[in-house]
Amino acid sequence: MWQLLTATCWMLLLGPIYGSQNEGSSTNPEANMNISQIISYWGYPYEKYDIVTKDGYILGIYRIPHGRACPRTDVCYDVWMGNSRGNIWSRRHVKLSTTSPEYWAFSLDEMAKYDLPATINFIIEKTGQERLYYVGHSQGTTTAFIAFSTNPELAKRIKIFFALAPVTTVKYTQTPIKKLTTLSRKVIKMLFGDKMFYPHIFFDRFIATKVCNQKIFHHICSNFLFTWSGFDPKNLNMSRLDVYLSQSPAGTSVQNMLHWAQAINSGQFQAFDWGNPDQNMRHFHQRTPPLYNVSKMEVPTAVWSGGQDPVADLKDVENLLPKITRLIYFKLIPHYNHVDFYLGQDAPYEVYQDLIRLMEECLQN
Repeated sequence: MWQLLTATCWMLLLGPIYGSQNEGSSTNPEANMNISQIISYWGYPYEKYDIVTKDGYILGIYRIPHGRACPRTDVCYDVWMGNSRGNIWSRRHVKLSTTSPEYWAFSLDEMAKYDLPATINFIIEKTGQERLYYVGHSQGTTTAFIAFSTNPELAKRIKIFFALAPVTTVKYTQTPIKKLTTLSRKVIKMLFGDKMFYPHIFFDRFIATKVCNQKIFHHICSNFLFTWSGFDPKNLNMSRLDVYLSQSPAGTSVQNMLHWAQAINSGQFQAFDWGNPDQNMRHFHQRTPPLYNVSKMEVPTAVWSGGQDPVADLKDVENLLPKITRLIYFKLIPHYNHVDFYLGQDAPYEVYQDLIRLMEECLQN
């Protein structure tokens, strides 16, 4: 953040020289839009719904029911985009206030136990489809591996699980989050509190649209935005940095970050340790948090991994693959980092064409 503060100061100082009329300065319209507006801006139809989980969290979910030119030229898939509790698009509860620690007492466990089932069940009820394709990236794969290995009925509703940059164990991860593992829980809570971890605020959008839209600040902004995930400037559309920064990070709970720190320290794919045997007994009916057994998941799974991914390190992925009992496809992309799977300019060629091919082959069988 200090790098961006410095960039802001330089922006104000250099404003007369590198003003908004300068050739290197251009703000993309989507940097000031919400999700619905972005979908509509690109000419797609959209629907927005609020769903309520069994424990009362209200999740925003977005639907693109078909393509722009369907059925003439598009493949006409019905696309749903879900959200996890606590991010900027799903920050409500039927009873709890977001100012209370109780609201933020969640991590991966609750996302897998409540959020994912509520989302999948809602889509099935709305569409009448019996089974769905699930595409997850990073933490979106983590919650899926937990949910599909512990909830067999939910797993039966998935035709294929597409796992991009899958994350279960993080023993070998090189993300800066690893630095948190050197701190005690008490110190982390002193630094970050016991509620939200990195709230997305107006200042982020200001930096995105007034600083990072200028070419002279692209290097500073990209280093800040992708410091935890790595990035390849040759495979990234640098002219859209303002859009990326204005939409992320979306925020989560401090408890969720503690869960990731626990995973790095232990090297295990395990439920959240509540800190003492009595608390664990209350949540899990055992004194220690249970391990998640990926091999119990019966969903056909396709995996893409990046050779330059500091988050989903290849060593962790290689340890995961033998545990996937129905692995139907695996591709290692040597030059890919953690964000290339959705921001890489060659993602349509490296990832999406095979993903769509696998769906079409499944439909034909």
